[in-house]
Amino acid sequence: MLKEERHIAILNEVALHNRVLLLDLAEKLDVSIDTVRRDVKELDADNKLKKVHGGAISLGFTNKSLPNKNIYSLSEKIIIAQKAISLLKDGAVIFIDGGTTCMELARLIPEHLKLTCFTLSLTVAMELLDKENVIVIFVGGQISKEAQLAIGANAIHNLSEIKVDYGFIGTGYVDALHGLTEFDWDIVQMKKAVIKASKKTVLLSISEKLNSQHRYKSCDVNAINTMITELHPENNLLNLFRNNDIRLL
Repeated sequence: MLKEERHIAILNEVALHNRVLLLDLAEKLDVSIDTVRRDVKELDADNKLKKVHGGAISLGFTNKSLPNKNIYSLSEKIIIAQKAISLLKDGAVIFIDGGTTCMELARLIPEHLKLTCFTLSLTVAMELLDKENVIVIFVGGQISKEAQLAIGANAIHNLSEIKVDYGFIGTGYVDALHGLTEFDWDIVQMKKAVIKASKKTVLLSISEKLNSQHRYKSCDVNAINTMITELHPENNLLNLFRNNDIRLL
């Protein structure tokens, strides 16, 4: 594979999953990890992604101030966010996860809607501060510099003491058989805590992530009450998920 082809493949993976490991990229591209490390370093120098220890993250994932054009599949994520907003009622207590799709949900919440919103995400919290009728509660803990999320025992303890009407979460990978998975063990622990703290858990995911999996499991698919994609609920790509006891929007 030519270097230009590798660069395109790396950027696609980073854009889709927001965060990727060098090891996974090397395996996917069938090249050495040193080759991938050099590629990522070059792409970082060209300001096309951000190189982090052991991997890379997308620019749209790391910087709220960047224009929306940096967000992968933005139009699809806007559709998902608009569907999610249809679930919200005045006075609801909700949780919004980190990630670019959840950021779109936070951005599109109507100004008139009165909500109490918990979040672990610094960027989501900052976005919500612009909403006059939204009470924003940041669930504190150790901050993951890469994900810009609160993680660790303190954050998990804080989540154990609340119960929200809806927990809106994202995921790196989702599969009808293997459930929601991630490569980051700390993030998985936070997802588990959010699901326990939610009366109803709503997964926001673009369809391109369907039928993918990674190392660590956040939950089974049927632990999710509702899954929202940009697709029509009757789309055949959702058939395997339809067989699980979840609502599709």
